[in-house]
Amino acid sequence: MVMADQRIDVDPNIHLTRDITTAGTRDFDSDTTSIASRVARGRIENGRRYQAFKENVYWSPSDEQQFEAFELGHMVCVVLDYNQPNRLFAAPIDNDPQHILDIGTGRGCWAIDVADQFPNATVRGVDLFPPPINWVPPNCLFEVDDVQKPWTWKEPFDLIHIRQLLGSFTPDEWRDLYQQCFENLVPGGWVEQMEFDVRVRSDDASLPPNSVLARWGDTFISCAARAGRPLTTQETMRASIESVGFVDVHERLYKVPLGPWPKDQLLKEVGLLNLEHWKAGLEGNAMWLLTKFGAPHPWTKDEVELYLVEARKDLKNSHIHGYGYARRVWARKPRDDHMVQTNIKLERSP
Repeated sequence: MVMADQRIDVDPNIHLTRDITTAGTRDFDSDTTSIASRVARGRIENGRRYQAFKENVYWSPSDEQQFEAFELGHMVCVVLDYNQPNRLFAAPIDNDPQHILDIGTGRGCWAIDVADQFPNATVRGVDLFPPPINWVPPNCLFEVDDVQKPWTWKEPFDLIHIRQLLGSFTPDEWRDLYQQCFENLVPGGWVEQMEFDVRVRSDDASLPPNSVLARWGDTFISCAARAGRPLTTQETMRASIESVGFVDVHERLYKVPLGPWPKDQLLKEVGLLNLEHWKAGLEGNAMWLLTKFGAPHPWTKDEVELYLVEARKDLKNSHIHGYGYARRVWARKPRDDHMVQTNIKLERSP
């Protein structure tokens, strides 16, 4: 394992390996049932499908290509925690949880895996667009709903999971969401959130400072700031979670390579998965924010596509040894709701 503040050794033979840009894509079946047709169809903009449940508030498409990116992101998270006792979450919940909630479930991979792990629990995945799946475990339910509205679930949850929701909410909406999580957990229940930093870094000066990849994070952080929905939630979520009353707060920081350049075999696999994650999500991550909040004025679709050509060149360049950070925070609702306690613990992990 490599700690988050340590350098990752570069594989000296990386330039002799396969073309890192080649990978197959996966077709996803997007048929859904029992969902209003307008919500299920979504809306088309710049050639991508977006959710129509709550329009013009969220940057991410809801189509097959973006769902592939979500699934690859899930795989990155699982492999990052390959050496952990539980690869799906870090919160030390009881062995027999009854109710688990996945907010922003996306393709539903995490919810399905957790439902398999805990067959006696009811696992709910909620999002603004139905996941493209044909079969789920009998104890896994998917719902289209807006978590910013008052929750109507009758039973409190043992665990509430949030992941890859940067840019989804305003700071006030984030605090309201954490408050709803707090109010809808059993005493002693846990909330857990994991987010990826959108900035790419390098420890060996292999990332040209004027490259698209080097400026990628700051470009989109600025767009999201103009939209009022920050892409820096990973920097504030711990304090926000604590502010609504959670205690026993833990944090784990990961160093996530971009590309198969690490010498370590596990990190090489993480890097390859993360590269595919980036490639699948590149256009979807960029199109909405740049065409609505780009600087000095909103970009055209053609301008975005030309920009992405340069980004893909950077991703193809095996001489760039880039990485980003990911952060996981988990915290407990006090068993006594009136207990006041501050106990923040920091972990550093690969």
